Amino acid sequence: MSSMITTTAWVRRGVAAQFPTKYEIDEEEMGRISKLARTQLEEAQDGLSAAQGGKAGEDGEDAFMDEDDKADDAMDEDEKTKEGTDSKNDDDVLKEFDLDHYDSDEKDEDGEKITMFGNVQSLAYHQPNEADPYLVMPEEEDDEEREELQIMPTDNLLLAGKVEDEVAHLEVYVYEDHADNLYVHHDIMLPGIPLCLEWLDMPVGKNTEGRNQGNFVAVGTMEPDIEIWDLDIVDCMYPNAILGQGGQDSSDAKKSKKKKKSKANDEYHIDSILALAANREHRNLLASASADRTVKLWDLNTTSCAKSYSHHTDKVCSLDWHPKEATVLLSGSYDRTVVAADMRAPDTKARWGVDSDVENVRWDPHDPNYFFVTTDGGMVYRYDIRNVPASLSESKPVWSLQAHDASVSAFDINRAIPGFLVTGSMDKEVKLWDIENDKPNMVVSRKLDVGKVFAANFAPDAEVGFRLAVAGSKGTVQIWDASTNGAVRRAFVSRMPDLVGDVPERTIGINPDDEKSDDEGEEATDAGAEGDAGGRDGWESMDED
Repeated sequence: MSSMITTTAWVRRGVAAQFPTKYEIDEEEMGRISKLARTQLEEAQDGLSAAQGGKAGEDGEDAFMDEDDKADDAMDEDEKTKEGTDSKNDDDVLKEFDLDHYDSDEKDEDGEKITMFGNVQSLAYHQPNEADPYLVMPEEEDDEEREELQIMPTDNLLLAGKVEDEVAHLEVYVYEDHADNLYVHHDIMLPGIPLCLEWLDMPVGKNTEGRNQGNFVAVGTMEPDIEIWDLDIVDCMYPNAILGQGGQDSSDAKKSKKKKKSKANDEYHIDSILALAANREHRNLLASASADRTVKLWDLNTTSCAKSYSHHTDKVCSLDWHPKEATVLLSGSYDRTVVAADMRAPDTKARWGVDSDVENVRWDPHDPNYFFVTTDGGMVYRYDIRNVPASLSESKPVWSLQAHDASVSAFDINRAIPGFLVTGSMDKEVKLWDIENDKPNMVVSRKLDVGKVFAANFAPDAEVGFRLAVAGSKGTVQIWDASTNGAVRRAFVSRMPDLVGDVPERTIGINPDDEKSDDEGEEATDAGAEGDAGGRDGWESMDED
C-alpha cells in the first residue's frame, strides 16, 4: 500500500469542540450540496468536451460511417437473437411467479379478499412523536460513540494531508501528550493531492452566523480551489466554503469561464495552491500562493478574492505574514527570489535573490527584523529586512548554512526558545539547530523513518513546545519529544532552566512489534554529545497498516 503525507499543521489546545457533532443533512444543506455537485458536473462535462474537441477529416468520417453501418447490421442480428431468447425467459418467469395474475385479488382460507392493509392489526405502531426503538440508537451506544469522539482541553489536534493509493484525504489526529497517545479521530476526503494546510480560528461559510470563534482548516491541493472545512464536524460530505471558481454560483462560473478561461486573473487561481497564510491580526484575511504565479488575498467574510498580486515570474511556493506589521507579507518563489511587500501598497516592495528555487520563507518571531529562507539546494539563509539590496546580485544574508545535501523541504522555528530551528530534507534527515549569536550549530540529527521529510512543525503550545510533528513519503506521522534528548537539554538549558538534568528518553509506538531496533532503522548524530549517538529520542508514531 503506497502512501505519503505531504503537509501537516497543529491545532492548539482548547479550541476544538469537546464533543464534535455528527454531520446531518437538512434541506438547506441538500440544496447547497446539489448546487456544488451541479457546478462540478458542468466543469467535468466542459473538460470532457474540450478533450474530445477537434474535427475529424472527411476520410476519417467516411471510415467511421462504414464501421457504424457494419456495427448496426451486427447489432440488428444480435437484437433478433436476443428477442427470441428474452421471450422464452419471460414466459418462464411468468409461469414461475404467476405474474400474469399479480394484480388479482388474493383470498384467505375463508374466501375473504386480502387487502393491502388486511393484516394491519398484527403490525406494531407508535403514537405521534413516539420514538421507534428500531430506528433509535440505545442511549448506552450513543454515550459510547460520544466518548470515542471526545477531545479533551489538554489534547492537541494534528492535521495531516495524505495520499493513499491515489486517494487524497485529510487525517485529523488527536495527540494526548500526558498519555503518550496519537490516533486518527476522523478524516476528510479531498479533491486532489493536498499541498498545504492552514488552521483558521475564523468561522467561514454556512451555519456560522453569530459565531466569533471557530476551528476550521483551509486546504490547498493540486486543484485551483481552496476548500475550508469545519474540524468540529465529523463525517462531513462537502466543505463549509470554497475559495475560487468552484465556490461561485454555477451561472457566475459559466460567465467567468467564457470570459477568463485558463488565463491568470484577479478573481481566482487557475493552478495548484502551493501555500496558505492566515493573518492572525486581521482574522478575515487569508493569503494564498499558486503555481499560476500569483498571490491572492481572500476576504473570509465574503469568501471572495479581495486582491491579486503578481510579484513573481514563476510558481509561488511559500508565504508568511509579518508578526508585528500585520499587512506585510513575505513570499518565496521558484524564480529564486523572495519579496516582502505591504499589501496596502504592493508596488512598494523589497526583493532578495537566492541561488536556487525557494522552498520555505519564515519571519523570525523573536526578532521580526529578520527572516529565513530555505532552498532546493539544501541551504538556509538569514536576512535582515533593513538591508534591502539595490539588485538581486547584491543580496547578502546575515549568514548562510549548508544544512542538508538535498532540498530543505521542511522548516520551522520554535516559538518558546529563541534561536531553536528545525530543518527536514529530501535526504530523510531531521536536524535541530542552535543559532544563538548568529552562529548556527547543529545540535542533533535524526532519521525518524518517515522517508523523505515533507513536514516538520513544532507544537504551538508552550507546555508541549518541544514536540515536533514529522511526516513524509512513507505516509506515517512521528511526534518527536526533543526535550528528552541529552544534547538538546544541554544546548538550551541556559534559555530553559527546566531542562536541568537528564531524563529517561521516551519511545512510543502504536504497535511495538512493528518498531525497528536502533541498528536496523535509526541513524542518530548528536553534536558534541558522546553516548547519545546510539539512543533514540522520545518520539511517538502513528503507523498505518
